[in-house]
Amino acid sequence: MATNIVPAPNPLPVLVSIGEPAGIGPEIALNVWCKRAELAPPTFALVGDREHLDRLSGMMDMPVRLHVCDTPDELRTAVMPANFDRALPILQTKNRLSAMPSKPVAGDAAGVVEAIQTAVQWIKDGHSRALVTLPINKKSLYDSGFDYPGHTEFLGALAAGWPGQTHEPRPVMMLAGPSLKAVPVTIHIPLSHVPKALTTDAIVSTIEITARDLTLRFGINSPRIAVSGLNPHAGENGAMGHEDAAIIAPAIEQARIQGIDCVGPLPADTMFHDRARAGYDAAVCMYHDQALIPAKALAFDDSVNVTLGLPFVRTSPDHGTAYDIAGTGQANPSSFLAALRMADDMSTGIAG
Repeated sequence: MATNIVPAPNPLPVLVSIGEPAGIGPEIALNVWCKRAELAPPTFALVGDREHLDRLSGMMDMPVRLHVCDTPDELRTAVMPANFDRALPILQTKNRLSAMPSKPVAGDAAGVVEAIQTAVQWIKDGHSRALVTLPINKKSLYDSGFDYPGHTEFLGALAAGWPGQTHEPRPVMMLAGPSLKAVPVTIHIPLSHVPKALTTDAIVSTIEITARDLTLRFGINSPRIAVSGLNPHAGENGAMGHEDAAIIAPAIEQARIQGIDCVGPLPADTMFHDRARAGYDAAVCMYHDQALIPAKALAFDDSVNVTLGLPFVRTSPDHGTAYDIAGTGQANPSSFLAALRMADDMSTGIAG
């Protein structure tokens, strides 16, 4: 336990759910705390298993001191800068985690899910202001009975019935980097399913949520949104597909009627060069890779996965579990650090 705790008024903390215990997420979080003097991260608290983190820090020779917090007041005090400098705060899960780097354990799935649920509940109860989720192994969760395609959909379910909400949340993925914010309408479905999954209503809803959260979370008062087509050359007037004219164009028109500044459907192959990106604040794309390939190509180490459309702030590093390098000390903390900073900025109203 940390000693010489300095009590003082302080903001609500940012929570970090532990993610896949055998991946690079836990070691990156510990590494960022160890290098806090050099990296100057926002203060945060982990949600996970102390014994697992103690084993990991010992194996990787990282001198981490953990402070288990049992109450909201204790957590708020522990994330004060002077106290955070002495020990990394942690909310202890009931489920223990046993995996070590690159060696996943099927029984850890319950603890991974519990960490996410616990973090969201603390936010819902008013004891935290934002969530950063470390990468999960979707297949491991699926094998344990997890019923959601990924983090995004699970967080949407956890946000149902949120106090003060007048409508059920519709989570929308955004990949946000220094020079591009990209939003896919469809996410974790096979490419062959995309044309049937696209509807005018879904595109309008995605544009609306993107515009609203660009204002609410990023402080952009009159957001400009570029909307991609689905087919090459945005359909080439029907010669390369009908969806652009029949489904996407009407959605753009509806969004314009609502006062949203949006253009399209635009050919995706000309949307992402420097001059084109200067003309909009976010790109709404039709499917996962259409949005994520340019975002990752432009800023692989610095892009952040942001979930729009939720009643709370959620960000995540833009990488997976990386079992192949887990435990080797090679993992780059840049994306996690960017996710922490973005969560901090979005939840204090200074994100841009």
